Amino acid sequence: MVFSKGEGSHIVDPEGNRYIDFLSAYSAVNQGHCHRKVLRALIEQAERLTLSSRAFYNDKFPIFAEYLTSMFGYDMMLPMNTGAEGVETAIKLARKWGYEKKKIPKNEALLVSCCGCFHGRTLGVISMSCDNDATRGFGPLVPGHLKVDFGDIDGLKKIFEEHGDHICGFLFEPIQGEAGVVIPPDGYLKAVRDLCSKHNILMIADEIQTGIARTGRMLACDWEGIRPDMVILGKALGAGVVPVSAVLADKDIMLCIRPGEHGSTFGGNPLASAVAVASLKVVRDEGLVERAAKLGQEFRDQLQKVQQKFPQIIREVRGRGLLNAVDLNNEALSPASAYDICIKLKERGILAKPTHDTIIRLAPPLSISSEELAEASKALSDVLEHDLPQMQKEIKKPESEAEKPVCDRCGRDLYG
Repeated sequence: MVFSKGEGSHIVDPEGNRYIDFLSAYSAVNQGHCHRKVLRALIEQAERLTLSSRAFYNDKFPIFAEYLTSMFGYDMMLPMNTGAEGVETAIKLARKWGYEKKKIPKNEALLVSCCGCFHGRTLGVISMSCDNDATRGFGPLVPGHLKVDFGDIDGLKKIFEEHGDHICGFLFEPIQGEAGVVIPPDGYLKAVRDLCSKHNILMIADEIQTGIARTGRMLACDWEGIRPDMVILGKALGAGVVPVSAVLADKDIMLCIRPGEHGSTFGGNPLASAVAVASLKVVRDEGLVERAAKLGQEFRDQLQKVQQKFPQIIREVRGRGLLNAVDLNNEALSPASAYDICIKLKERGILAKPTHDTIIRLAPPLSISSEELAEASKALSDVLEHDLPQMQKEIKKPESEAEKPVCDRCGRDLYG
């Protein structure tokens, strides 16, 4: 699939065929493709100044910093470019805080993260990963990490009790996106907040994919009313126009890093700053938080009707806001896969992405219409009714059953 043009919730290929986008560049275009207000901010700033580097100040960054910190309620922010850079920044900041404020012995700071997590593909980040494709052949990985099952509060409590004096932070996604839109049990985030406060461990929320209205709240953590010590934002912060990321924290944490200890040539540049402010204003002015909540529930209701029609094929419909997944029954689907379903959806004008072999992730721009959501639900129903039986006849079954994918590091069933 080749993209040639995008507008709102639609993508056009070089031949002029139109599709409804249900991936949103991994939630980077929550505002919709090529939003005119964001593009106007880009063009106006591009004609004035695009880069000042960190050696000098520019007049757009303080506006961005003030707008972002006020919107999310933190003292300070540190700007970067990509989501992975934001995560690396948070890791460094947590370690520095651990040594300076918590008095962890030199080079003994530990960070806890969740099995099934996805935080990027830099070396420091993949050192926390359970994705064998991301880690094999790139060792040695960075030490200083402990793993816990996502949603397992008892397991986290045990780790904190055994290693708490050396743990500087707990890094997590409020909803695991790449794992298949995995939502933790109710009350999990509140319990994590309590444990982190009790053991003096920083609670670090990776909201790069879930933040900025995607789940029907400005942050996915808002669903449980908790305030992390650090929040990492990216993707939709730049509305798919320029890469922008940021780490939010209060002064007692952020000021552990001093000038010269961390930064980026392009972080906080005037072009990105202008675009980020415009992107956030679109979210506010167009009521995208409320829109995602309303349309998300509407969409899940539609998908659950499809599930009722095909109960043997669809195991579960889950999601928050407009971050949703359809989890398919492998036995009923085989020898086809979620990838094959997505190919047939494409033929019907719907662009969606498989996650693992049995999950279809559905995360359209928040500007999508009710009619377009209904079109996607109907397309899925039509594929399961008309295309799947034929695919199952045509696709050859593997001669031997594939080995169960198991994490090299922790032995976890990756798709379990």
